[in-house]
Formats: sequence, C-alpha cells, structure tokens
Amino acid sequence: MKKKFDSFKAFYPFYVSEHQNKNCRLLHVIGTTLFFYFLLVAIWSADFFWLIFCPISGYGFAWAGHFFFEKNKPATFQYPLYSLLADFKLYFEILNGTRFIDASEDKV
Repeated sequence: MKKKFDSFKAFYPFYVSEHQNKNCRLLHVIGTTLFFYFLLVAIWSADFFWLIFCPISGYGFAWAGHFFFEKNKPATFQYPLYSLLADFKLYFEILNGTRFIDASEDKV
C-alpha cells in the first residue's frame, strides 16, 4: 500500500477494493458481529473483561480473511482508524443490502 490517504472518503474505495474475496468478506462480517456481541455482553453484564474479546474476534477473523483468502496486507497496519471505520461501514452496508458478501453483487 503505497498511496497516502488524507481523508476517509478517499480511503474507503481503496478499502473496498481490498475486500473482493467472498470468504474474506464473510470472515469480516463474522468478526465484526462477534465484536458487537462481546461489546454488548460487557455492557449488559457490567463485566468489562469481555472487552478483551472485541479486538481478538474483530481483527482475528478479518486478518485470517486477508492472509488466507484475499492474499493482501490488511489496511489496519497503515491506516488503523480509517480501516476500523471502513470495516464498520462495509459491515452495515452488507447488513442493509447495499453491498454483499459476494462483491460481484454489490450495488454501489
């Protein structure tokens, strides 16, 4: 990743282009769902130990998708904040049907 991004708006199309493999996208969705699950469990139970599982599940599944399926380096390493925001944006786009697990079906 050699290009420098100075805005999230400029970064997001690159982020999506790095997530074209359906297995990678599926692993991102699973990891992000688990992230929110552990976050809600921690809040609901007031046992903040559960928060340790948020980054483990979120990044663990996502990085596995990149290393084993997408065969690229996660953007998290160079753009951690943009990458986190982009993961949430892609996640909710998949949930609302704007994008799909199979990138060839994306409506955007």
